[in-house]
Amino acid sequence: MTSALFVVSEHGYWGEECIEPLTTLSDAGVDVTVATPTGDPPEVDERSVDPDEVGEETAEHVKEVHESDERLNDPTPVARTEAADYDVVVFPGGHGTEWDINQDSDARRLLRDAVEGEDGKALVVCHAAGLLGFTRDSDGGFLAADRSVTGFPNEWEEGIVDDDGRMPDGRKLPYWVEDEAKAAGANWDAELDADASVTVDGDLVTARGPESSAAAAQTLLEELGIEQTA
Repeated sequence: MTSALFVVSEHGYWGEECIEPLTTLSDAGVDVTVATPTGDPPEVDERSVDPDEVGEETAEHVKEVHESDERLNDPTPVARTEAADYDVVVFPGGHGTEWDINQDSDARRLLRDAVEGEDGKALVVCHAAGLLGFTRDSDGGFLAADRSVTGFPNEWEEGIVDDDGRMPDGRKLPYWVEDEAKAAGANWDAELDADASVTVDGDLVTARGPESSAAAAQTLLEELGIEQTA
């Protein structure tokens, strides 16, 4: 059976970016495991379950899965996981990733091993693309160097943070993911004129943001060679 590891933030994952791929892969028969940095259940970004922000249907669906899914409610610590045990490692986005996942040495290890391994793949979504700015390959260079990637663009971040770089909840955003990915040598293109943006470069798949979640999940199934029923 095809297997996937979801590495989810305890500081606020964006609902659709986790739930859409998780349910899509599960429905396709993929065995999904969820991990968080400490093994505590992940927190969902409240804005991503606000009907005024994401629509009533999406908000209700995300809430229902977040509260009832046993995998999300009983995750394993990231340090106890190995990329080689899974066919794909998925890193959902959300601003919360900037405070835990993207800084976590075990998360960086999982991304490196998934992309460098013979059989593995990785999907990195939205703000989790900041992980590319911190992950080195086995030779000490940046894993993202010369790779084509997409992720949450600076142009969108400008509409969220204030002039002091603070988010609506008062937290200071420590970095902008586009800047970090570019500094790591990635070929960045968020395809701002497109409704969705998903980029495949070898075993690394990246997606721009919430509206790209469904396309990212479908692309990942294709990359895994899983046929989808109508």
